Amino acid sequence: MTNSGDSPLKKVCIICAKGTIEDVYAALVMTNGAVMEGIEAKLFFTFFGLDAITKSQMKSLKTATVGNPALRMPGNLPFPTLLGALPGVEAGVSAMMKREMDKLDIPPVDEFMDMITAGGGEIYACKLAMDMFKLKKEDLCDHVKGVLTIGEFYEMAGGSNTQIIFT
Repeated sequence: MTNSGDSPLKKVCIICAKGTIEDVYAALVMTNGAVMEGIEAKLFFTFFGLDAITKSQMKSLKTATVGNPALRMPGNLPFPTLLGALPGVEAGVSAMMKREMDKLDIPPVDEFMDMITAGGGEIYACKLAMDMFKLKKEDLCDHVKGVLTIGEFYEMAGGSNTQIIFT
């Protein structure tokens, strides 16, 4: 794996700012992939992405059904946004997504985080978002190594062979 300078990528820092199933899993898959490739990986959750690491929320992530132009129904038909506003539709679509992920043996969020941290990856929370949502470190799952300011995150990300990815 190489970056734009054609030297091997040594470190990747991934920022997850959204709390939907598809956004959280994109960050988890990329981070785990980096760890598996031997790349130093740091995953930073901010704003609504904090739901993925908040004990009370991490097992109930949803798929956005309103305003999601990429959402498709079986048969590759576009999903009408208006339907997403009906009671129970978001829960049904989210359950369908989780069933499809189960068929592919994609682990739940906490197991994915186990794999990432067991492989040497690190998971962090954003101090500003924590303060904004009135969260404390004890509200977060045990996988979270620390709560950082964005300046601390950028300092940690330093180096010419580092790639920062925002999901």
